[in-house]
Amino acid sequence: MDPYTHSVPAADRLRPSSFDDMSGQQHLVGPAGILRRMVRAGKIPSMIFFGPPGTGKTTAASIIAGSSGMTMRSLNATTASLSDVRAVAAETKGLLGAGGILLYLDEIQYFNRKQQQSLLEYIEDGRITLIAATTENPYYYIYDALLSRCTVLEFRPVTPADMMPRLRAAAALLIGESGRDVVCEEEALSYIASVAGGDVRRAVTLLESAVTYAAAGEEEKPTLTRDVVRMFMPSVSAGNFDGDGDVHYDLLSCLQKSIRGSDPDAAVFYLARLLEGGDLISPCRRLMVIASEDIGAAYPMAAVITRACVESAKELGLPEARIPLANAAVMLATAPKSNTAYTAFDRAAEDVRAGRGRVVPEHLRSPLFKGYVYPHDYTGDYVPQQYLPDDVRDRHYYTFGDNKAESAARAYWEKIRTEGGQKKPQAEKDGGRKE
Repeated sequence: MDPYTHSVPAADRLRPSSFDDMSGQQHLVGPAGILRRMVRAGKIPSMIFFGPPGTGKTTAASIIAGSSGMTMRSLNATTASLSDVRAVAAETKGLLGAGGILLYLDEIQYFNRKQQQSLLEYIEDGRITLIAATTENPYYYIYDALLSRCTVLEFRPVTPADMMPRLRAAAALLIGESGRDVVCEEEALSYIASVAGGDVRRAVTLLESAVTYAAAGEEEKPTLTRDVVRMFMPSVSAGNFDGDGDVHYDLLSCLQKSIRGSDPDAAVFYLARLLEGGDLISPCRRLMVIASEDIGAAYPMAAVITRACVESAKELGLPEARIPLANAAVMLATAPKSNTAYTAFDRAAEDVRAGRGRVVPEHLRSPLFKGYVYPHDYTGDYVPQQYLPDDVRDRHYYTFGDNKAESAARAYWEKIRTEGGQKKPQAEKDGGRKE
């Protein structure tokens, strides 16, 4: 055996060579999967793979290259430059490029606009087929010109059940290499699959460490148990993290949906998932969004309180930051809910984008404000007056919610419109305000 074989991580030594051996991603590599059918048709477009680490992006690219007869070249955007891309494209002129060049560009989000746009030339003239991979949302980090020329495919976290066949095969290989008759309990493998956060690479790496530990013991019959695996677990949870250490979007979404659904138990659970994963900034930002998006006008102080909790959390840092953030999460989950303010904005924005309301009323224009009536000169500090432009003057963007705060605001609003609007005596004496 090659003396360097054991220095290669087991996850790489066990990398599948066919779609049949891949874990999960049946929507892509299963019998009716998109990638399987593309390979069968013999027409491979440039693609963008996005999803968490360890879900098979690199493996799928390697299988595509091997199945289609293309030469695969791999670059990582964190270290690669445009000269590296040009060097790959230049291979198309030689024998290696006879069957086509597949460029696998990992972490493409680290390429700037100029670097991403430089890929267009090679894609359009057919010199290379690009498969770019990212753990980030491609619609935020990849420029439209490149997106429009690529098929975007999502790789999802691998379920524990889908991961088990790969772990059994890895255990057999690792135990054989260890030279010891290690007993690997099924419960230990199931535990690894459950804590890997959908990341096959993480699972196999954890298994490799556990097998090494068990095989190095002095027991006559070494056994790999769940307790052995737990020894290699960090103090933070193995949640769904992306390449930068941020918690997967799903957890943030679950946090917001739980608070929106007024479930404090679920809210603190997903907050715990986020914080135990070591991420402080993302939940802080999301809680501030929730305070205005989902509680909003029903409890306007929610935004103020959440902001104070977030600032306290940032100053304290983890683990103490969990205390003010837990207070914020429970407060938001149990507070009355309203989305009337931001949905009003969205409706108004639709008219703005449609080009309506470009000409504002004359009495609201500086410097003359001709015809403007000063509301504070009238009872109730209100006077009937047109504020919207003529072409949207009859629009109603905001509708009061049925919560206590907005019901009180509605009552006040109706009161000033029925009882207000009379000129105040002092205003009559002063002649009223001009603007």
